[in-house]
This record gives sequence, C-alpha cells and structure tokens, in this order.
Amino acid sequence: MFLSMLVITAWQYFFVPPPSPVPQGATEETGLQENLPPEPVTTTPRPAEAFGRIASRVDQVSPTLPVIDAVTSDPVVSDTEEREVLVESDWFRAVFSNRGAELISWQLKAHREDDVLIDLVPRDLPLEEPRAFGIAFFDNQELTQIAQEALFKTNTTQLQLQDRAETVVFDYEDANGLRLRKTFLFDPSVSPYVVTVSVEAHQGQQTLKPILRWGPALGGVERSSGGISFREGPRGILYGRVLEDGVFEEIDMTRPDRSDIGEQSTYEGQMLYAGVDNHYFLAAALPGSRLATIDYRNVSLPNPDLDDRALVAFDLALDDGIDELAFYLGPKEFNVLESAGNSLQLAIDFGMFAALIVPLHRSLTWVYETVGNWGIAIILLTIVINLIMFPLRHKSVMSMRKMQELQPQMKAIQDRYKHLKATDPEKQKMNKEVMALYTEKGVNPISGCLPMLLTMPVLFAFYRLLSLSIEMRGAPFLGWITDLSAQDPYYVTPIVMGASMVLQQRLTPSQAEPMQQKIMMLMPVIFTFMFLSAPSGLVIYWLTSNLWGIGQQLLTYKLTGPLKTSAVRPPAEGRAKKNDRKRKGEKKIKDTAIEPQ
Repeated sequence: MFLSMLVITAWQYFFVPPPSPVPQGATEETGLQENLPPEPVTTTPRPAEAFGRIASRVDQVSPTLPVIDAVTSDPVVSDTEEREVLVESDWFRAVFSNRGAELISWQLKAHREDDVLIDLVPRDLPLEEPRAFGIAFFDNQELTQIAQEALFKTNTTQLQLQDRAETVVFDYEDANGLRLRKTFLFDPSVSPYVVTVSVEAHQGQQTLKPILRWGPALGGVERSSGGISFREGPRGILYGRVLEDGVFEEIDMTRPDRSDIGEQSTYEGQMLYAGVDNHYFLAAALPGSRLATIDYRNVSLPNPDLDDRALVAFDLALDDGIDELAFYLGPKEFNVLESAGNSLQLAIDFGMFAALIVPLHRSLTWVYETVGNWGIAIILLTIVINLIMFPLRHKSVMSMRKMQELQPQMKAIQDRYKHLKATDPEKQKMNKEVMALYTEKGVNPISGCLPMLLTMPVLFAFYRLLSLSIEMRGAPFLGWITDLSAQDPYYVTPIVMGASMVLQQRLTPSQAEPMQQKIMMLMPVIFTFMFLSAPSGLVIYWLTSNLWGIGQQLLTYKLTGPLKTSAVRPPAEGRAKKNDRKRKGEKKIKDTAIEPQ
C-alpha cells in the first residue's frame, strides 16, 4: 500500500500538469505567437467559419457534374492531355498528376509491405474522394470543381533529386481570369521526406485563399498484431496551442482518433504540425506559428477482403493562405524527425518513459551502426543494461536469500500464534517477534523487492522502445527471423523464452506458500502465449534478459555457497536447555564460593 501511494503521489507531482488556463495574450518562451493575428482585409471568411460552410458542399462535388464542360471550354494555359510527373530521390518515389496538380503516390524506398514499397497515398480511392494536395474554395463549388479537373501545365515530367533544391511548378489559366499555380519545393539538405507547397490563386484582380485538401491518409500500410503488441491505426495528430473559447491552451499534443473525430472534427490554433499518423508513418503539415484550422473526416473504404478500411482524411486552411507550407511525408524515425525540426520527434508516442527511451534509442542506434544488425544490437544493449543493473539485482537476490534462511524461524513464530484470530491484540506480538528477528539478523524485507522496482522503469522503457521503433520493421536477424517487427514464424524464441522463465522462477528464492508458488508457475505459461504473436525483437530482448538473470543468480549462489539454514528447536526443548544452563551456572558459582583460599 505504501509503494502504491508513493507511485500515485510521484505521478501527480511529476507528470500531471496543474489545471491553469493560459490567458489570451499571455507571453511565454515557447517560440509560438501568442496573440491572434489581426483580421485580414479580405472577403474570405476565417478558416473555422469557412469549414463550417463548405463541409456539406465540397465533399459532395462529383466529377460527373455538368460544370466539367466549363473547365475545358476556354483554357489559356493548360496541358492537352493527362500525364504524370515523377519525382524520385534515394528515399522516396513520388508521382503527381497534372489533373488537379495532385499527388497520387508517395512510395518509401526503405519500407515495404509484402515486398511492395509502402505508399502513403492510397491509390484505390473512389472518384468522389479528394487526392493529396487538392484545393477547394470557400463557398464556390464551381471554382473547386475547376481546380480539381484542370489539366495543369508543368515545367517538367521527371525529376531526379540530388543534393540541391528542385521545384515542380504546375500552372493553369482560363479565359475567365482564373489563374492557379502550385509549386512543390524539394530540398534534400533540409530533410529527405519534406516537401514545401505554395498555392497561388487569383480570380481577375482578387486574391483567393483556398483550402488545402489531403484526402484519406496512410491507409493499407499497417499489419495488426495480437498478444501484447498493439499498433495504432490512422488517427489525427496536432502539436501546438489549440484555440478553445477564444483562449490558447497550453502547448500540447492532441491525438484525436475516429471516435474523437465523430464528436469534434475541427481544431483551430497555432500548430507546429498537424495531420494524420499511424504506428510507423506520418503525413503532417508544418504551419509553425501561423493560425491554422484543420478539419478531420472519418473515411471507410472497402478492401479486397470485403472488410472496411478505416482511414482519416483532413483539410487544412491557413489564415494567410497556403504559402511555403512544409509537409512531412515519411516514417517516424526518431533521428529523421528530429532533424526536420518543429519537434516532430514528439510524434512518436513514447509516453511517460520518454526521458529513458530517448537515450536508449540513441544507444541502440549507435550499436546498430557498429554491428550492422538490429537483432545483435538489441542483445548487446540488453547485456549493457543488465551490467549496469548488476549491483541492484545482486542485492535483491542476496536479500531474498537471507529471507529464505530465516524461513524456518519465521514459521516457528507464526505457528505459535496461528491459533489466534487476525483481530486478536495478542497477534501483534507475532509481528514484534518477526521484526525483532529481522533486526537481530540484519535483514530488511523491503530490500529484496526495492532494487527490482527501481529496474522496472528501464524494462518498461525498453519494451516501449522496441514496440514503436520503425527501424525494427522489416529488419532481419538470423536464420528464420527475417523481420524483427513480426512474430517468430516457428514460435521458437517464445517457447525458449517461456522455458527460461520457468528456470529463473525455480532458481529465485521464495517465501510464498506452496499454493501461491504453484499459481506463480502459471506466469511463464501466460507470458509464453502472450509472446507468441509479439514482435520477435521484443522476444529476443526478453529472452536475453532472462538468460542474463539466470546466469547472474547462478553466479551469486556460487559465490555465497550453499543455503545456510538452522533447525528450530521446539519451545519445550528450548526452555529445558535454558533451565539446564541455568542450573549449571548456579552450581559453578556455588563451587567457586566454597573453594579454599
């Protein structure tokens, strides 16, 4: 109970922020603008108002409407046919369509699913669903339809990125004065997975501010896993200050899932980034300190297995328009996210153990760069961690061993009071005798479990690290283990791990009752079944830790020698021995007194 209260108190003190609202206009050293930008001089509604008005209109636009005739009637600057634009680098292969100047494919070369490159943009979308980097206009369905169906003229059809910045420009203009330009800037020196988009839209002399549409995001790239491993599906992600009732909240991470989006779909505020992520990948805009509004929408698409595929789409509006807006489209690799800036590395949900996981991740990456195999890196780092924890574990084993040596004496004390009820005041004498025995022998019962409690945060942090690290995805180990993020196909490592738990439990000193010990023997069986479907990287970590623990216990037993136990004499025999010693002492004193001088 004491340890439980200690954990709750520490949690409240270190992890729960005080409920203090941030007043509007207050200034803090966060790097984000605190005051709302002034009202722009334009007839375009504010983003939040615009989303409310176009939600029922834009989504219902159909490519078969008669307005298509107006699109192709009087183009001045456009292409004559639909074509694709390929942009390729060492990290991704992107395909744009000149129809709507939209992104239709973004494949990651370092990540595969069933020997096929992961594509962050679903290609099997219904016609009514918007594509990535599509645009829509406030309260103007016809302009929205034109922007979606126009054949933009592009400055290139193929671009191979090297070590310098390159741009792809799409232009469209018609006789009615509508001018559209989309510019995509790729700069590998900034980040391998960042593209910066700018949208210019004019109707005659009027400057328009369109909404940027992403469409259903990050679908079809996650394999669900049972057991103790759970992988997040597509969900919203926002990091920054969300505007609530005219007041900026504290800078924080918000992750609305499908149920949350059903209750609240629109968020407005100053966001360092906002978009959609899943367990391993992220598609997010990086508005920085600009006032932005993002609107989420749940989308269910049929897949070949006739099951619904749950995706999340989002639309984004900026108060100052879509100008030099950076997008991150790639894996949630810690080092890559960190180098991209805007605190993108926080998109990896390390949870309460982030302070431990980050150095562990850096250490694991350093070991991998040395040995070139993630499985071997896991084993080596596990050994290093256990070396650091060696003194704590040794102290724990020694304390439990001393407790085991005192077990006969403790049982004798308990037997003398077993006829008393727990509420009997005389029962307190038993506790006093037990504590006196601990004091006499120099044993602290808490010292056996406290060192192990101190090691638990490290163990949980390592588990969380291996559960979230995309570096393990598709990484081979040895032999039949070809993917450390997938389960062992032959269940060899989980079964060996279960056997190691049984052996370790038999070696561990225990003062539990025989029935409790039998119940505890079920734990290895339960853990074995849980780990059958767990990622093999986690199983390797747990197995290595168990084998190290077994070796350490055997070494401790060898250094300390056999268990020292002393037989406890019955109370009557003890009193007889005491009386006998007393009589002998009295006789010795008497003989000394009558001895002649």
